[in-house]
Amino acid sequence: MTISLDTIVNLSKRRGFVFQSSEIYGGLRSAYDYGPLGVELLRNVKNEWWRSMVQLRGDIVGLDSAILQARDVWVASGHEASFTDPLVQCSNCNSRFRLDKLDDQDLCPSCGNRKTFGEPRQFNLMFKTFMGPVDDETGLVYLRPETAQGIFINYDNVRRAARKKLPFGIAQMGKSFRNEITPGQFVFRTREFEQMEMEFFCRPEEAGRWYEHWTKDRYQWYLDLGMSEDNLRIRPHGHDELAHYAAACSDVEYRYPWGWDELEGIANRTDFDLKAHSEHSGTDLSYYDDETDERFYPYVIEPAAGATRTTFAFLMDAYHEEEVRGEQRVVLKIHPKLAPFKVAVLPLSKKPELVGEAEKVADLLRPHFLIDFDVTQSIGRRYRRQDEIGTPYAVTFDFDSLEDRAVTVRDRDTMEQDRIPVENLVRYLAERLP
Repeated sequence: MTISLDTIVNLSKRRGFVFQSSEIYGGLRSAYDYGPLGVELLRNVKNEWWRSMVQLRGDIVGLDSAILQARDVWVASGHEASFTDPLVQCSNCNSRFRLDKLDDQDLCPSCGNRKTFGEPRQFNLMFKTFMGPVDDETGLVYLRPETAQGIFINYDNVRRAARKKLPFGIAQMGKSFRNEITPGQFVFRTREFEQMEMEFFCRPEEAGRWYEHWTKDRYQWYLDLGMSEDNLRIRPHGHDELAHYAAACSDVEYRYPWGWDELEGIANRTDFDLKAHSEHSGTDLSYYDDETDERFYPYVIEPAAGATRTTFAFLMDAYHEEEVRGEQRVVLKIHPKLAPFKVAVLPLSKKPELVGEAEKVADLLRPHFLIDFDVTQSIGRRYRRQDEIGTPYAVTFDFDSLEDRAVTVRDRDTMEQDRIPVENLVRYLAERLP
């Protein structure tokens, strides 16, 4: 089904996935806060990425590098000189736009006037700040625009400390910052975001094989977590799209409400990064293979995804509207591994004897699952609320439960119900929740 961006934005605020940052002060454009459900969904997405990239592999290790790095890092990487977008400004309304994103480069989308743009200027996307007491060039540093450079400058440290030989990878998750000219589409393009990146170091002659491997592997990761194959595709970049250092690049794209757009990029970055940092720092980052008596710079294959953008796509893909017994039901059919709450415990009524016993069931489940405890409104409305936030199972404690010590477990997707003894409840749910 096709859903509008407004539908997801409204759901996100109403149910506590995403809020506008600084909303009580009118909001800060392109900045968002993750609410009680959003922070759990985002955490689950990151945990699943880390599990697949690090925990389940023996050739990849982790890193958490600093957001602030020496200015020379960004000089060596080319960001200070060329991490730019073409900016034009309308002389009529003073609105600014990325020239390459305008459908009609003579028409201002804001005021509708033509031929009002001046000459394009290159706008550097990095946020500047200053270290130390004086705001001058000697203390200039940048908020990192990507996490990758923190991996490259620590390549030799990690290789030695972890005793790794080629091929091996270094994975990192963390905040990045880009002073986008025209952010938009909710959390899709923001100035502050989280990335999930891995740099896989290999012999130059093996780079093509590893590039193909990681392109297929990353595409499959989304499918394994329930994303619809109809909404995913792999799009190789044309030669005119490639960065100057890349031998090849493909995007895993998702079908957003506005069309196909990037979800994750997989690039063959060649040996550009290690060579550049070796040259600028004076530190030799080449690799010596003692088995072949060769010294060379490894090639790098980089799968790079945005954690916030990925979370947004999973939320959108899971949204369904369907009719059940003449009533409309909104349900997030999100994979149980990603669902914010795994189980909801619902006493049938607010009577103290039911609520008290239901709380004991909730306490039984909490060490094993993140749960929601809900006593507000009718049981039907509470089921619908849990469906809308994607909770896979709802456990209802009713008046019969006081006698038979059993509860009703309802499946979110099928709405089928099983009667389960409380003593077997943890095992029953554990068998169904991955």
